[in-house]
Amino acid sequence: MKIVIDGELCQGSGECVLVCPFHAISLVDGRAVLNEALCDFDGLCIPACPHGAILLVED
Repeated sequence: MKIVIDGELCQGSGECVLVCPFHAISLVDGRAVLNEALCDFDGLCIPACPHGAILLVED
């Protein structure tokens, strides 16, 4: 499993950035970007996104 961010759904609200304890998500040009090297895939960011742009998908 991995976490992906749907760039079309992301509105750049930043809630995901605030809840990530590993600083694996940043905003770039108004959109959330995931650094998979820092992510531990705990999924805290998924419910934090008010736009449903963060998904847990199979590899």
